[in-house]
Amino acid sequence: MKKERIYVCHTFYHVYIAVLKECALPLEKRGHATLVLSTMSNDFGNLQERAKNCGLFEQVVLFEEKEDTFFPELMKYHKDRGNIFFNMLARIRYTKLFGKLQEPYIPVNFKEYQDIYVFCDSDPIGYYLAYKKINYHALEDGLNCISSYDTARYDNRGHFGLKAYLASKNLIFIQNGYSKYCLDMEVNDISILAYPCPKYIEKSRRELVEAVREEDKSLIATLFLEHFSKLEEQLKQIPEGKETLLVLTEPLCDLETRKRIFSDIIATYGENRTVILKPHPRDLLDYENFFSEHIVIGDKFPMEVMNLIPGLKIDRIVSVFTMLDAIDFCREKIYLGEDFMDQYEAPELHRQNEYI
Repeated sequence: MKKERIYVCHTFYHVYIAVLKECALPLEKRGHATLVLSTMSNDFGNLQERAKNCGLFEQVVLFEEKEDTFFPELMKYHKDRGNIFFNMLARIRYTKLFGKLQEPYIPVNFKEYQDIYVFCDSDPIGYYLAYKKINYHALEDGLNCISSYDTARYDNRGHFGLKAYLASKNLIFIQNGYSKYCLDMEVNDISILAYPCPKYIEKSRRELVEAVREEDKSLIATLFLEHFSKLEEQLKQIPEGKETLLVLTEPLCDLETRKRIFSDIIATYGENRTVILKPHPRDLLDYENFFSEHIVIGDKFPMEVMNLIPGLKIDRIVSVFTMLDAIDFCREKIYLGEDFMDQYEAPELHRQNEYI
């Protein structure tokens, strides 16, 4: 008999959505899923241990997923051969070999599961599942992220129809709903997506949040907010009656440019406000050192979890590319976007959808 569900997560946000999906199930269905944490691009700290003890998952395992640069034998397939025919032949060989090379690092037998949920199947796990001919469900990498960066079409611009056809025959691999073995692709809101994909299905993240039982809110907060008491103490530093600014950092540009970006944001939007910085989990800038005059809160949890902090009210929140639709504790939301980033780097580096 097959096991019920498995989630492959690459970020804290992915784990958060997996947790919401499990919390939406009837109580008798809980505790039977497997959670896989990929270490390829994210340091989960001791989340594995906390997830094991939260009661939602039967098994929690680490996945030492390997990028293609880990395998020198793959690099020759990145060479431009001058025309699409020879480039596609190389890509066909690359697709199969990459999936095969990933196999020794796979921590579970995916064929044992009824439903496989993969966040960000553009990562090597997508190639592996296609190589093994295993069906799976894909989920969007971040909230409404395809609306600003359709990675499938951007990465395959030029003869996209031909490439999508080859992917449908499992000759090459394309993420986000184009793989032959991707059953469907969960997105939050189909109406805002410029380009259709027949495998897109809409699964509102807002509805998932609203379905969370009151008794599960503390479970979720405990799972993600490892140092909740420290966070409470930091928030108590906010002077009563003074307006607040929450800045969500992101791993943008190089570290020096990133420091300038968030210094400029604070200067523009933080005057006469208590400034709180929430570092992105993959942001390596030392905010506690460079912004020691402000409150820097823990970075190892998804920002959406802050909705669960009792009584938290922030006057203004600012982000560059992080979507703010899921935030409920702020009065004013400011999304800066592409026009803002044009000041700091070449537009083609962040206006991907315009180049499809």
